[in-house]
Amino acid sequence: MTNQYLPIVNRAYRISVAPMLDCTDRHFRVLMRQITHRALLYTEMVVAKALHHSNRRNRLLDFDAIEHPIALQIGGDSPSLLAEAARIAEDWGYDEINLNLGCPSQKVQSGNFGACLMAHPELVAKCIEAMSNATKIPVTVKHRLGIDDLDSDELLREFVDQLAEAGAQRFAVHARKAWLKGLDPKQNRTIPPLQYERVAHLKQQRPELLIELNGGLETPDACVKALEIFDGAMIGRAAYSHPLRWKKIDEIFYGEPANSLTASQVIRGLIPHAQNHLNKNGRMWDLCRHLVQLVEGIPGARLWRQEFSLKSQKAEADLYVLEEAARQLEDAGH
Repeated sequence: MTNQYLPIVNRAYRISVAPMLDCTDRHFRVLMRQITHRALLYTEMVVAKALHHSNRRNRLLDFDAIEHPIALQIGGDSPSLLAEAARIAEDWGYDEINLNLGCPSQKVQSGNFGACLMAHPELVAKCIEAMSNATKIPVTVKHRLGIDDLDSDELLREFVDQLAEAGAQRFAVHARKAWLKGLDPKQNRTIPPLQYERVAHLKQQRPELLIELNGGLETPDACVKALEIFDGAMIGRAAYSHPLRWKKIDEIFYGEPANSLTASQVIRGLIPHAQNHLNKNGRMWDLCRHLVQLVEGIPGARLWRQEFSLKSQKAEADLYVLEEAARQLEDAGH
């Protein structure tokens, strides 16, 4: 593993929580910061064109200071708009900006960005170059092994080479190809087989590049194994569905003291954030929807989740929902 005394931001990519639509909003990120202070967190994808035209940048970009290190993921195909987004990300205080080259949804394809851009490496290289010239923060990419019939080790290596020459500083590789026709985004996360050996081959061919493995990493032990080969391990749905499974990240990967974090402690740690959200006319469910999977594998977990969901979805729900949920868990020793 990397030297444990390297600066935190430089080491953040060793473990990261993948950008996920409808999941990695600021509330989930604050939740994850109760569990790990060190892993790199990502925003949901923000479309560069929407950022350019929006008068709601606060809603799209705001984050809490405790979320550092944090990367803004951006989508787009315009070098000028992506360069503007990179400048905005730096001005806003993000630690990194990441270009989405892996989303296969029809909506994203219709906008000519995401995974479909893997068919146009020259355009992507121009985008990366423009972003790199516009900012001092790292410009990184997240991409697939390939798309449709454009799927070979040679094409993957050439794609990565062009982007590295243009200024991409790290490659988070989802170890599956994407079928842009015939599969929806959910199917594209499971049906194309994982091919870790192809990502390992890429790392072997380009040892000087930072290559991060994404896809199917379900446990900290799987990440430990991945880091024997790769520079980083990116976890996704397993972090969202089983947040407390990852409470030893900082201990295992960053040499932090061991902790005995409980679900009730996580919930209590979120109360100041929840209060701030309510003060801005937010709803409790905006935050609480991310907490439903926090409790699992204990007697009464299913009933706790049902009751918690019902209470937190009510329009009048307030901090009492969190306080009561924490007390119930504490009484049960959790």
